[in-house]
Amino acid sequence: MKIFLTGGTGFIGSHFLKRALAAGHTVVATRRPGSQPKIAIGAEPNWLDKPLDVLSPIDFDGCDAVVHFASAGVSPQKASWAELMHWNVVATMHLLEQAHAASVRRIVIAGTFAEYGKSADRYERIPPDAPLLPTYAYAGSKAAAFEAAYAFALEHAIELCYLRIFSAYGEGQYEGNFWPALRKAALAGMDFEMTDGEQVRDYIPVERVADVFLRALDTARVAISQPLVCNVGSGTPVSMREFAEHWWKQWNAKGSLLVGALPYRANEVMHFLPVPQDF
Repeated sequence: MKIFLTGGTGFIGSHFLKRALAAGHTVVATRRPGSQPKIAIGAEPNWLDKPLDVLSPIDFDGCDAVVHFASAGVSPQKASWAELMHWNVVATMHLLEQAHAASVRRIVIAGTFAEYGKSADRYERIPPDAPLLPTYAYAGSKAAAFEAAYAFALEHAIELCYLRIFSAYGEGQYEGNFWPALRKAALAGMDFEMTDGEQVRDYIPVERVADVFLRALDTARVAISQPLVCNVGSGTPVSMREFAEHWWKQWNAKGSLLVGALPYRANEVMHFLPVPQDF
């Protein structure tokens, strides 16, 4: 299969790229000039140093599917509302329009659990058809992109698979995020400050996320004008404290977990679990 990939130098996109190439797929991957994957990927894709908003149908020549990970505002990026709406909504729709003009069969898009926002308060486990009630700019732009892409798929009779990723972690993740920050402190023999850690999350290894996206390329559950929306999670709830204690022990850390040293963030969502699906 020939895949057109965006975000292939990002955290999750790098893992997907590595697996797609290892599986024998041909990949055309967009990137900012000079940008490199977050992990070693082995073979090289056909790099396309071109922003999403200037793509044309010729860029998709021979491609069977698009896998779209690229997104503005992902930590540690900072972006204004205008930038988020341009890159996450307008540029995404330009991508879809050009891919459709090139007769690409299937579109797979990475979403985020943050799109659900306030719906986390309504469900023990959030189903994929829960209302999208985002609470901050990045999540709002992703929710808007989903609504637009869903309508586009119905209007133009394309195969759309939209996958909302929950708490992915692993190699190549931004060092300020919870798991890599925890690992850095553990391996350095330092103490680690955290909240009381009562937040319940669904942590999933990034490799498993990449595998789900690979399977989405040919799943029969996606059909023309019948978009498939799924949550990508492990299905195993765990508190942040339990998660930290597990990894602290795995790394044989010499420092201490300073549980309760930090306050919860304003409007902290304490319970964020999906109804996960797989195919």
